[in-house]
Amino acid sequence: MFLTLALAGALTVAHSDTVPALTPLSGAVELPAGLSAPSFADDTTPSRRRKAVEISDSYAVRLKIHYIASYAAIPIFAAQAIVGEQLYNAESKGYAPAPGMKGTHQAIAVALGGLFAVNTVTGAWNWWETRAQEKGRTWRTIHAALMLAADAGFAYTATLGNKARGAQSDRDLHRNWAEGSAGVALASYIMMWKPFRRD
Repeated sequence: MFLTLALAGALTVAHSDTVPALTPLSGAVELPAGLSAPSFADDTTPSRRRKAVEISDSYAVRLKIHYIASYAAIPIFAAQAIVGEQLYNAESKGYAPAPGMKGTHQAIAVALGGLFAVNTVTGAWNWWETRAQEKGRTWRTIHAALMLAADAGFAYTATLGNKARGAQSDRDLHRNWAEGSAGVALASYIMMWKPFRRD
């Protein structure tokens, strides 16, 4: 009897300080005034997890080869520009080029072609392996597209080489394609330097 009266008195006192609230598990319960039941609606938005991209061990090897071939191409480019300009000036003025200059020009062109082939294979392979990596993908894709355009330009320049020994217009065409392709390759090369790259 005493326990019943004590419980009734406690409920009477507590009634003025509490407000009813509903919870998902227990139905109506009494919470202290000023407090509310936890909201579950704010936690319904799923968090987006970044997709993990696996890269093979050979990726780093190909990247190193790609870097070495890129650095090696710079002095070879410079040498080809010097030899090519001398050939162009001599033949444009009707002079016979220095002995061995044409052979040197062709040998440097073959060396450049080899370096570009190595860079194309290693670069394209690494691009394909990281195609699912969203960060920097657009930048890498632009770099790859520019280098492929330069490859095509140099290949076409090589086909114009024999004609360049004839008419001046053919020499100009050969020179313009060589310089244009070199410009595209240089732009693609510079965009991957640390101050400019965005990947």
